[in-house]
Amino acid sequence: MANPITGNDLTEGSIPRQMLSLALPMLIGNLLNTGYSVIDAIWIGRIVGNEAIGAIAVSFPVIFIFISAATGATIATTILVSHFYGAKNYSAVKKTVNTSFTLAICMGVILSAAGILFSDWILVLLGTPETIQPLASSYLKITFLGFTALYLGYLVKSILRGVGDTKTPLFFIACGVLINAVLDPILIIGLGPFPAMGLDGAAVASLLSSSVALLMGILYLRKKGSILAFDNLSLDFSIVRQIFTIGFPSMIQQSAVAIGMVAVVSYVNSFGAVASAAYGAAWRIESVAFLPAMSLGLAVSAMTGQNIGAQKMDRVHLIFRWGILITVAVSLFFSFLFFTFPDQLLSLFTTDQDVIAIGRGYLRIVGPSTVLFAVMYVSNGVINGAGHTMTTLLFTIISLWGIRVPLTATLSKTSLGITGIWIAIAIGFGVIMCISLGWYYSGRWKRRVVKSAVTPVAQKYEISAAEAEVQRE
Repeated sequence: MANPITGNDLTEGSIPRQMLSLALPMLIGNLLNTGYSVIDAIWIGRIVGNEAIGAIAVSFPVIFIFISAATGATIATTILVSHFYGAKNYSAVKKTVNTSFTLAICMGVILSAAGILFSDWILVLLGTPETIQPLASSYLKITFLGFTALYLGYLVKSILRGVGDTKTPLFFIACGVLINAVLDPILIIGLGPFPAMGLDGAAVASLLSSSVALLMGILYLRKKGSILAFDNLSLDFSIVRQIFTIGFPSMIQQSAVAIGMVAVVSYVNSFGAVASAAYGAAWRIESVAFLPAMSLGLAVSAMTGQNIGAQKMDRVHLIFRWGILITVAVSLFFSFLFFTFPDQLLSLFTTDQDVIAIGRGYLRIVGPSTVLFAVMYVSNGVINGAGHTMTTLLFTIISLWGIRVPLTATLSKTSLGITGIWIAIAIGFGVIMCISLGWYYSGRWKRRVVKSAVTPVAQKYEISAAEAEVQRE
């Protein structure tokens, strides 16, 4: 019988070493995905044209709304698994895995169907330019066709992250990116027996590569025969309640961010197709700087979960301090690049000087504010890791819908024009950072949310004869 315990204990040892050990594989994986999406955009922009870049820029917030709804549940899974694993409650880990997969399959199918049915209506609602509408519609429908596989892939990574394993998912990501890299030019340009599909080819390549990566992840967990292996469609309703208690606010939070991005994009679209293309190119560049902060925030969340499960609150404070130190150093480097070399970065995507001029303003105003975003991600990582996702939801609503969107609506109609949108985005980052830090220092996140996480350390994971047979290699 395979060892039922798979993962890394994050409740002992060097905090910076563990943090980097967790964050670096996630960062490399995200860089692979983002780096390839940048290359993908270069292919599309130079071969299909600026309209295709604008179509991706318009489509992304729509896709992100659905991804956000799905990832809320996977964040809840990470939090629950990390708490139970830190408390050495291995039977609860197993129940969480089976319940999470069952819910994910149901939710994935529903969201995929909804995306296909309503994508055209959403694009019209956004006021998408007519030159972009057909490209964006087709791209969205193909993307949503593969949404369930994408969602389940996130779930596999979230389960492994909960037990402190971020290296294994990196292998799946690398394989997916490699497959995408091979298929992309073949399907976009049309090589050999394959017809030229343009922007649709990029969507099909992503669909196929994410499906292969998911299959590899599931087979890996099954082969390991561990407590992390999904082996039956079942629901433990005590776990379901906690997934929705923790995951629902996170779903709403990330959906609120996505809808806020949609609102911002709608104001950008009002300035024309050139502005849409500039926003799409500049946002892709800036998103590279978000990745280290997001990876560190997820590492902080997993470490916080395990240490709260083990009742080591003093160690959580050290995790916060190290997270701030590392993320600020990294984000300052990116801010310098964005402010100093905007034209050179934008020229990777387009030679259109009007697009570059608008994108330059974005990078020089929003780029430096990535430091504020990075700090917020660490403090939110502690709060989310403790299970207080409703709290971070409130932070998001205040900063986004109380500050950024109203400011965007107001400033974009002044003499500032599109520059007012960039200023509103930067101010929104500053507000949410201040609120998040204030809540962390208040100590209110220490109130326990995850139930039944604490068990005697000596408790062992006992497997029934039937379970042993399932897990036997």
